[in-house]
Amino acid sequence: MSSNKLQIEEIIDRALAEDLGRGDITTEALISGDRQGTGFIAAKQEGILAGTNVAKQVFHRVDPELKVEVLLEDGARVKPGSKVARVSGSIASILKAERTALNFLQRLSGIASETNCYVEAVKGLSVRIMDTRKTTPSLRSLEKHAVKAGGGENHRMSLGDGILIKDNHLAALRSQGLDIKGTIARARQNAPQRMVVEVEVGTVSEALEAVDGGADIVMLDNMNLEDMRKAVKSIHGRALIEASGGITLENVRAVAETGVDLISIGALTHSVRALDISLELETQ
Repeated sequence: MSSNKLQIEEIIDRALAEDLGRGDITTEALISGDRQGTGFIAAKQEGILAGTNVAKQVFHRVDPELKVEVLLEDGARVKPGSKVARVSGSIASILKAERTALNFLQRLSGIASETNCYVEAVKGLSVRIMDTRKTTPSLRSLEKHAVKAGGGENHRMSLGDGILIKDNHLAALRSQGLDIKGTIARARQNAPQRMVVEVEVGTVSEALEAVDGGADIVMLDNMNLEDMRKAVKSIHGRALIEASGGITLENVRAVAETGVDLISIGALTHSVRALDISLELETQ
């Protein structure tokens, strides 16, 4: 994982505190702490796996004595019945960690699976599927890892990773008499050297103005296919071109066929459906 160990531990600890609350009173009332068993985590539908390391750490945060064997790594394709991991040790500990571990595993695998659907939809074309910053608060590093497990690539991790001049930036500076070229020039002057500058545009003419102003990447925001093709032809390799807004599995290949270099899709993370994964317990 790209995130450091401490950050992941903090995320896991918050999730466990949320779920355990004052303790698992059901398990504590019914199952003695010395009862041993094994649980198998298995997929119940087809998809791409992500989050195995996080799930493993959840079990170890609850009980360091639990033995967790990851059977399939992130990026693996699973189908109904595929065994993902084996967890052995205290049954009470397994049950206390189960829901939190599965929550991470299901959501991250859902993101990886959705990303992979988009990647497969544009297979054979020289375009990259990218995520956005439309992530679950505090889970961005995990969710962006899941995108990569699904074959996609990461856009900015944070606002400090690159300059992206959006419509609201342009609107705020337009009242000061700055056009797109002037805005790019100000960004170049005040930002760290060699920082990539991307500009969001809504028309072909704005795209050309951004390129003429020295933009490294031009984002075509909610532009129709005809205008995308015009923009690609007019820019003619002078800058990378990103398509964004209104991208679905139904239209992503058509967007890719316009010749854009990048396609960013907020739906990879902001509204994805979790992959169905469960844990079945085998007692001794």
